[in-house]
Amino acid sequence: MIFRTNKITNYTKIDNRYLEDKNISLKAKGLLTLMLSLPDNWKFNVNGLCFLCKESKSAVNNAIKELKDNKYLEVEKTYDKCVRFIYECIIYEYPDDPKGYLDLP
Repeated sequence: MIFRTNKITNYTKIDNRYLEDKNISLKAKGLLTLMLSLPDNWKFNVNGLCFLCKESKSAVNNAIKELKDNKYLEVEKTYDKCVRFIYECIIYEYPDDPKGYLDLP
């Protein structure tokens, strides 16, 4: 038996396909779910992700590597106005359909 809450506010709608992907671990699925639950303008970094969960930096880095290897996550290196490096995370809910076109009629 499963007891679910009434989802009116503060919930995340996700695609089940990545949860069924046998190529990524439960740890990577959990991190991806956490990342997808955050606002679109969230600035991702390992320390911030560690703050939101109880995993170590090493565990988060391993999950990030797994997500990168399986094309759920890309990290682009760009520059800011002061010519400093900035790392931009691009997160895909489903890597074979990055823009979500499969769901269109």
